[in-house]
Amino acid sequence: MPAIFLVLVAGAGAVWVARWLAGLPGTVSVSLLGLTVETSTALALVAVVLLVLALLGLLRALGWLLSVPARLRRRRMARRRAAGDAAVTAALVALAAGEAGDARREAGRARRLLGDTGQTLLLAAEAERLSGDDATAAALFQMLAKRDDAALLGLRGLFRQAVAREDWPAAAQLAGQAERVHPGGAWLREERAQLAVRTGDWRQALRLSAPDAPRAAYAVAAIAGVADGTEATRMAKQTWKDHPDFTPAALAYAGRLRADGREGRAQDVLRDAWARNPQPDLATLALAPLTEPMARVKAAGRLVLDAPAHPESRFLMAQINLRAGLTGEARRHLDRARDGIGEQRRFWLLLADLEGEDRGDTETGRLAQRDALRRAATASPDPAWHCDACGGVTAQWTPTCPTCQTAGRVRWGLPTPRLLPPQPPMRALPA
Repeated sequence: MPAIFLVLVAGAGAVWVARWLAGLPGTVSVSLLGLTVETSTALALVAVVLLVLALLGLLRALGWLLSVPARLRRRRMARRRAAGDAAVTAALVALAAGEAGDARREAGRARRLLGDTGQTLLLAAEAERLSGDDATAAALFQMLAKRDDAALLGLRGLFRQAVAREDWPAAAQLAGQAERVHPGGAWLREERAQLAVRTGDWRQALRLSAPDAPRAAYAVAAIAGVADGTEATRMAKQTWKDHPDFTPAALAYAGRLRADGREGRAQDVLRDAWARNPQPDLATLALAPLTEPMARVKAAGRLVLDAPAHPESRFLMAQINLRAGLTGEARRHLDRARDGIGEQRRFWLLLADLEGEDRGDTETGRLAQRDALRRAATASPDPAWHCDACGGVTAQWTPTCPTCQTAGRVRWGLPTPRLLPPQPPMRALPA
């Protein structure tokens, strides 16, 4: 219904215009080159309108003809762009599949079609790196690093190459450039933290590390690199307060207190650490200033005062009393330590020494010694500093594992062999 109404309105309007034109008075005369044309005003007006419309159509046709080359260029560019995008996708697929030859070929085709954009340069660099041509990859990464819109991509590629060849000074320089180009990036912060660990810059590693990183290990390692004694003591105290259950932190703080001449406070720290986690290195540091056997017995007794019944306390007292010639006390403590460490090799070796010292060169003593040594040969291993990432054992605590170079994974305890994870069962292929 609305459409019919609009048609009627339009028709009425057209009739009104026609009648209005027909009713216009007067005539129009045009003279051109001796030719005179005279017509009514209505026809002249219609002729002018038709002429204008014809001129507009002519101009439009001319414009279309003039735009043909540009439209052809745009069409060629669109086809080239589509082919370039297809080459980029093919290069990405080849990189993901590890097919170096295909990746290089498709990346080269993408550069020819799209030019040296950040995307094509990165693809070409990664393809060259995958194929083993590090020099060409480095040149492409350098081109990326010079671009304002892709500098971080180039610097990151160069950084990875420097890390791969263990060129730590170059890696540190590139990390600094990347920080200036893109400050505060999460990737860069993590990489700089790992670089600091690799180079032993523990203060930097502590500053950049995430909350879940082994910050206690970093802090203890950083203390050793501080030349200012006052600053080292301050750091050691703060580390011990932040990580009171971490034995290396207590050892570092007690060592700094002793270096500062505060022996009483150092002994307090060691005694507190022993009460938390008894560990032989604490006893070694606590008894180091003493050489007289009975003085060492008394000092050991003070050390274990807050955890006298712990198997490690019993074993320590057995060792110290035996070296002082107090075989009865040594045997008493060793017997009480048996429930906690009786299956370990050190227990049977100390018992063999005790039997030799207590019974002397007698048949009974020799038999007891042989029995203890025989048991030691098949006993379980002693606790030690070991890496819980690879199982490697080290003589003393270190911030990184000497075997696998993993940071913050050296622990005290019974080392356990690291086994390969179980493999999923093989599935039969469908028929």
